[in-house]
Parts: sequence; C-alpha cells; structure tokens
Amino acid sequence: MFVVDASAAGAWYLPDENNPYADAAALRLKSEGAIVPALFWFELRNIFLIGERRGRISEADTARFLSNLGRLSIATDREPNEVTIFQLARAHKLSIYDASYLELAHRENVPLASLDAALIKAAKAERVPVLSAAK
Repeated sequence: MFVVDASAAGAWYLPDENNPYADAAALRLKSEGAIVPALFWFELRNIFLIGERRGRISEADTARFLSNLGRLSIATDREPNEVTIFQLARAHKLSIYDASYLELAHRENVPLASLDAALIKAAKAERVPVLSAAK
C-alpha cells in the first residue's frame, strides 16, 4: 500500500506526460493498491479538465480515463487529521492539498508517490518514505 497524489496519477493518463517514476507507481499499484485523501478524486478531475481546455486531451479521453481510474485498486481515506495537516502545511510551506497527502502517508506509515518536488522534499524531511522507481 502507498499514497499516490494527483500529479503522479495524472501522468498515467496524459499522453505528453511520459514519466518513468509515475509509470513505476502505476505498476506498483497493480500489486499493492494505493490510498488517497478524498480530494484526490477532485484534483485528478481538474487535471483532466485543464488538459481538455489546453487541447491535450478530448472529452472522450476524460471519460475513458475516469472509467479506467474507477477500476484501479485505490482506497479513499476519510479520516484526515486536520491539526497535523495544518502543521505540515505551515512547516513546509505546502498547500493544504499537498499536506493532506503527506499527512496520510505519515499516519498510515506508507510510502508517498508524487511528482511534486516540494511535497517530496517535505516527505523526506518528515521521514516519510518516497516511492522510488524501483520496487
């Protein structure tokens, strides 16, 4: 089990976002499953919408991506620790959104998969394992 953020998951679907790190997380997802904060589903949909607006993907692509996404082994956490999220956001100058992924990985004691440099840096500072490209 690991926490995956929307930056990594979005790279799975956007055709011009080839990223070996994200691909490794997708492969690992098949064998382990992942957990995400509830905001993940909204963030990912926003990535798709922005992709449509920029002409990177079509509405049909978005529909197909969402259908595929629904088949993945991704659980949704519904018990975030708000106090810790604020502490992490303040300490590392993260958005509340990014701090939510970090808080979840810390609380569940699982690695974090992200393409966000600031979030990865904060995870390392908090001694939260960062998912590497090699399992």
